[in-house]
Amino acid sequence: MPEATEVHGASRTVSVSRPAPYIPELPRVERPSAVSPQDSRELSKLFFSRLATLEEGTPEHQYVRNTLVELNLSLVKFAAARFRSRSESTEEIVQVGTIGLIKAINRFELARGIEFASFAMPCVIGEIKRFFRDTSWAVHVPRRLQELRIELARATDLLHQSLDRAPTTKELAVHLGIDEENVMEGLLASNAYSAGSLDMPLDDSGEDASHSLADRVGALDPALETVETVGTLKPLIDGLDARDRRILQMRFGDEMTQAQIGVELGVSQMHVSRLLTRITARLRRGMLAG
Repeated sequence: MPEATEVHGASRTVSVSRPAPYIPELPRVERPSAVSPQDSRELSKLFFSRLATLEEGTPEHQYVRNTLVELNLSLVKFAAARFRSRSESTEEIVQVGTIGLIKAINRFELARGIEFASFAMPCVIGEIKRFFRDTSWAVHVPRRLQELRIELARATDLLHQSLDRAPTTKELAVHLGIDEENVMEGLLASNAYSAGSLDMPLDDSGEDASHSLADRVGALDPALETVETVGTLKPLIDGLDARDRRILQMRFGDEMTQAQIGVELGVSQMHVSRLLTRITARLRRGMLAG
């Protein structure tokens, strides 16, 4: 049977039991989550002092470090609360923050004379921010817009509670003290935060469950090139004289043959051919020059 003992802190006395005989001077904390913050600080100092004397990889070292993680897990939860506006679950953020906590424990030196919480918090927050920076954005956007997205998310939640509706762009701009254009830029940047696969089902239920987004994505419309060409040609055609424009209309608008155009104009088919060659060459030069 492990021997029972007590650790006295500023707030209350924590009942613990001694661990295995090979670390007789350390208490075993049965429920680290139930330890008060003040007692946690006192216990952490005791465990850090012992950790410095243990060889890494040994059962003793593993026990001491794991206990330190559990005693200070509240720091991670506190840091994770700052990122609750993110789309990731709190549990996932806590897992990432715990990595930062473990790194802080490995690097902390009690001899420095600073509180572990002050040393660990930047490590935990830095690990969480690094996770978001490296994995969250589907498309790279400047850091300024990434931070603006977070500010907009917080402002939206706050204003939604006070207004009982979604805030407008102007209301967000006034609240944050920035221009509406910056708000719009931040909202557009939010679209790069996540991306869905083209192969993902359109709907988890119903008839669309067997269809993906790729099935709905159309091919390149060949008419787009025609629209661009027409837009370029229009000012060039407007620069032609009335006769040349009429010839173009008859040939390409009314789809008349060269012989029919010749009869309409009272000239030979050969002359119509030369006129069309001259007109189209002029238009081609204009398009290439543009």
